[in-house]
Amino acid sequence: MRTRSHPTGGTLGILIGLATMAVLPTGGDAGESKNLAATVAAASGAGSVVGAWEGKLADRIRLVVHLDRDAAGAWHATADSPDQNAMGLAVDEVTVSSESLRFSMRLLSAEYAGRINADRTEINGTWKQGATELPLVLRPQGVSKESAKAPGRPQEPKPPYPYDAIDVTYQNPNAKGVTLAGTLTLPKSAGPSPCAVLITGSGAQDRDESILGHKPFLVLADYLTRHGIAVLRTDDRGMGGSTGASETLTSEDFAGDVAAAVAFLKTRKEIAADKIGLIGHSEGGLIAPLVATRDKSIAFVVMLAGPGVPGDSILITQSFLISRAMGRSDSLARSTQSVQRELVLAAKTLSDTAQLTAKIRDALRLQQAQTPKEQQASDAKLEEIAGQQTRMMRTPWMQFFLTYDPRPTLAKLQCPVLAINGAKDSQVSADQNLPEIRAALRSGGNRDATVEALPGLNHLFQTAETGALSEYATIEETFASAALQKISDWIGSRMGRGK
Repeated sequence: MRTRSHPTGGTLGILIGLATMAVLPTGGDAGESKNLAATVAAASGAGSVVGAWEGKLADRIRLVVHLDRDAAGAWHATADSPDQNAMGLAVDEVTVSSESLRFSMRLLSAEYAGRINADRTEINGTWKQGATELPLVLRPQGVSKESAKAPGRPQEPKPPYPYDAIDVTYQNPNAKGVTLAGTLTLPKSAGPSPCAVLITGSGAQDRDESILGHKPFLVLADYLTRHGIAVLRTDDRGMGGSTGASETLTSEDFAGDVAAAVAFLKTRKEIAADKIGLIGHSEGGLIAPLVATRDKSIAFVVMLAGPGVPGDSILITQSFLISRAMGRSDSLARSTQSVQRELVLAAKTLSDTAQLTAKIRDALRLQQAQTPKEQQASDAKLEEIAGQQTRMMRTPWMQFFLTYDPRPTLAKLQCPVLAINGAKDSQVSADQNLPEIRAALRSGGNRDATVEALPGLNHLFQTAETGALSEYATIEETFASAALQKISDWIGSRMGRGK
């Protein structure tokens, strides 16, 4: 969902304790590492640690640290997260001794401290990011940065396409100075085509809903258009070609942008004006019903991991599911959930900022009490995190999200609705949300509602093992073919298709 500053986009993210933004690393076997270490040493002097060092955080995401030393003897570094398609990240305050490596990354609010072994084949240390601490062992990867390759994205389409792709812009007349830019993909049809407007999840995102090297909306738009359904996908305000700021806005404001997209499509001769529908992912699944209940011309709604309960309930459940997907014990996950429940209540009821910050700080300390003392963050770091969390909770978007109940709106929705979730979604639980969506649609008398959990899929509709957020980057699949086909067949059976 849409926390405007959330680093991973397209996700709800929990309020405390879990490092969903962690950049992570991989090492080869010990024998191979020693050979690489010898190569590095030969190139830069015996005993040197100049070169590329690689490891894995949480056994999932690779981090590659490139260490270099200038003629004056000063150390410099950059870092890559190949699995997140993030290369050349700034590293600050690098300190290297004969026995240790330390560096910080202000961009990620992270720091690393490790001990270098005698033969320079391993750096064994701890990665600290926010209140989270993880072991991180770095081993020599090689001298060249070119060996750090991002994982493949085999579904990403490449031109030439068997359809037309047009860059478009349009205005939201109710938002002064806002121009929205996007891509309209059109089947090569002799007549007007049905069309879907794609609505992104949380965080300011581009038209492809890009996340961790994946482009889910590019893949979805390509699939639908190849199957005779036109698609409009648009950059969020302040992203790509779209103008305007989004920091003070709520889901209601973004619903206005979607309404403007529908109005724009009705001016296009290639689009069947009576067959325009909405496909919303995560928070987009909250926005789509809002728009459709206000514009009776909307022909269909597809909710992809959309909410069926208020945001406070989603966050409380999410904290438990993410903890369990990370491999934490049931008791620790329940403890995390209990703390989250207290914080959500505080965010909704405490008007005094200092009181809210103190509440968050106490909750962080309670969580830290369950970790080894040497892995605990300093009081200053806890204070910094508490301040960041307070500011996030006070945003208009978060205040709206915590209290908005989607069920009354769903009960008013009379157009055909497809609501699907991945059964392994740890962010918007299928078990929690789909029954409420189904019940709300039935209570309003909707006669064409399909509500279904898709086995084995996560929040991004990838085929997943656990549903943990750390899997998103490492899974090569962007959007499961079974989900793509279900969406396409469902729309096609109701709207027909262009040719």
